[in-house]
Amino acid sequence: MAREEIITGLDIGSSMVRVAMGQLDVNGRGIQILGVAEAPADGLNKGSVTSIEDAVSSVSSALEAVERMTGIPVEHAYLGIGGTHISAQESHGVVAVSKADGEIKEEDIERVVEAAQAVATPPNYEILHVLPRSFTVDNQKGIKDPVGMTGIRLEVDAQIIQGLSAQVKNITKCVYRTGVDISDVVVGVLAASESVLTKRQKDLGVALVNLGGATTSVLVFEEGDVLHAAILPIGAAHITNDIAIGLRTSIDIAERIKLEYGTALVNDVPKREEIRLEEFSEQENGVVERKHVAEIIEARCEEIFKMVEKELVKVDRSGLLPAGIVLTGGGAKLPGLVEIAKREFRLPAFVGYPQNIAQTPVDKINDPSWSTAVGLVVWGASLATKQGGGLTMPRFSSVADVTGKMRKWFKSLIP
Repeated sequence: MAREEIITGLDIGSSMVRVAMGQLDVNGRGIQILGVAEAPADGLNKGSVTSIEDAVSSVSSALEAVERMTGIPVEHAYLGIGGTHISAQESHGVVAVSKADGEIKEEDIERVVEAAQAVATPPNYEILHVLPRSFTVDNQKGIKDPVGMTGIRLEVDAQIIQGLSAQVKNITKCVYRTGVDISDVVVGVLAASESVLTKRQKDLGVALVNLGGATTSVLVFEEGDVLHAAILPIGAAHITNDIAIGLRTSIDIAERIKLEYGTALVNDVPKREEIRLEEFSEQENGVVERKHVAEIIEARCEEIFKMVEKELVKVDRSGLLPAGIVLTGGGAKLPGLVEIAKREFRLPAFVGYPQNIAQTPVDKINDPSWSTAVGLVVWGASLATKQGGGLTMPRFSSVADVTGKMRKWFKSLIP
């Protein structure tokens, strides 16, 4: 097995660090996952580093576990990052076609995408992704791929995703300190969309809602392109905190109650069903109604979805996405969440799992919390084959250039 074929996805979340190692299936049936591992994310808060030493040890323990499982050392990884510091903005680029006969080549596309990057980004931010949405050739709008066409003036409408330079550098520093090279830095929800969404869903119009521990990421697609991206500072951990306050109990017990008895639908709970707190801890006593727990969860889930709805309103897509809402991430496993999503968004809704995974010895990955880690492997595979559809077009090499420069910069820092 050639080392080049092995692709590692490293998803640094707000509550867990997850690593997935995979390769392209020889029969062409998608990605084969060879091993996965996870470790609690210490030294991280809402996707940002709060302690470099703790974060390095969390990443190290996850990487060591996957190396033990597969027997293959991790040398390169695709890094998935999140955090509320990540923002998106519209951009427009214009260039003249370089060839005298007016035929548009790949170089022209690279130049127009670079022109779109020259937007006024705040001084302390850096561009993570430039996602071309549609091209215009001499006033003919809505072109998806202008290569080979003839024209004089080439324009692009693009979505630019940027992150706070300091936060991005802190997270990449943590990974470099474990001795692993970074192949590319990818925004987590963008990677998750690669493993969870189908091309048809992206074409019709869909919103991917990734419910993490401390953040909820939203990505809206239409006609195969990213229409809007946002990361909200609220997640599944807030539900646990609400239960702890409401029941006057510890966070650990609140988490166990959420996992064992939690549901987001009050009407699904029998009226007199009770939860005895002694079964969770000897120090606790008393009885709470399960309906009360469901009320706490439902209120917080409605609040999260109302914030997501505001993002859809910003791009005039409230109630107008034919492929509906796809919920993924660890928080998506909460029973009753899909019904609340249908009610709040007035759209079809369902839980998204990693897809196009070949027969694999790892059962664990059929779980929405692994969608980002697996998506990073898919991202890496489609960049490696240079024929990934949708987002991972070869024309995003400009992003890899940025990480190349950053890698040199970090190497100079590490003693």
